[in-house]
Amino acid sequence: MSKKAVIAGFGEVMLRLAAPGRKRLGQALPGELVATYGGGEANVCAAVASLGGEACYLTVLPDNPVSKAFAAEMRALNVNADKIVYTKTGRMGIYFVEHGAAQRGSGVWYDREHSAIAEMAPEDYDFAQMLSGITHLHITGITPALSRNAYLATLEMARTAKQLACTVSCDLNYRKKLWNWEPGTEKSVLAGRCMQEIVSYADIIIGNEADAADVFGIVPEAGDVEKGDLDVASYLSVARRLAEKFPQAKLIATTLRGSVSADFNYWGGMIYDCASRQSYAAPLNSNGDYEPYAIRDIVDRFGGGDSFSGSLIYALNSEKYAHPADAIKFAVAASCLKHSIEGDYNLVSESEVVNLMKGNASGRVVR
Repeated sequence: MSKKAVIAGFGEVMLRLAAPGRKRLGQALPGELVATYGGGEANVCAAVASLGGEACYLTVLPDNPVSKAFAAEMRALNVNADKIVYTKTGRMGIYFVEHGAAQRGSGVWYDREHSAIAEMAPEDYDFAQMLSGITHLHITGITPALSRNAYLATLEMARTAKQLACTVSCDLNYRKKLWNWEPGTEKSVLAGRCMQEIVSYADIIIGNEADAADVFGIVPEAGDVEKGDLDVASYLSVARRLAEKFPQAKLIATTLRGSVSADFNYWGGMIYDCASRQSYAAPLNSNGDYEPYAIRDIVDRFGGGDSFSGSLIYALNSEKYAHPADAIKFAVAASCLKHSIEGDYNLVSESEVVNLMKGNASGRVVR
């Protein structure tokens, strides 16, 4: 990665409380839950830093030991946590997790109302100071879904980043359990209206197979995600329509997840270069045709999309993988490996990603 690239993520981090193993929360409680941290933008920063890039996490947290423990964890992962804003009001959000198995899907339940970042008014930020020294800002559709204040702060952060000549990437990340802050407005309508403004500042747009449909009503022409049947060509039409809707965008990327069961997914991705109107998919087989990774016995799929975003950003800011065709190969391989790691963070090295890109997928012991 270029030494000049400094990648920041702005958003909410939460305390993640997971039932151990494949237990349901009702089986685990009363008892112990596995406590870690997670949040889309924080996960991106962790992925960038693990790969060897320079990352800085921007957020608002209550001034208490739980928040300080998170900041210490970020620093241990080589993520700059010095620009975190601490307040005397609000709280750290929480989300509860059940890991699925076989035909039972995983589940998430949020407890994040009145979190510090949801309560903080936009005028209380110093956006220029937070973005000082940053070359690339990553945001998502999760934080603006929390509250009007969080939406306005995300919008102003993106606007300031563009004024400071930063590259901006945005993962649409629609969460149907959020977007509750404007009573009387349908969630998808509110998301579409707000994300229209935010994404207008994005150089790179990222989304999975459902985000474009949920937020902007743009659907792929074919393929059945529920059956694990993905037609890559159909997503090219989605990318083209997003490019028409947001003419400032340079690249549009999507993950391609085919879910056979909670334990078995097909995994790939595609990126569209808006200037050349060329698309690139990964992974490819020996004939040059798209052939997704078959991920069996998934350990933890949470954070998979974030690991894709972080790895893609890392690759695009590097010297080796900056071309979209190489960046998508790198991002898909890195995020494939995330499915083998517990927790939200993708703790893999560049060499491990390259090893998989070369076709070494046996999982043999490296001695």
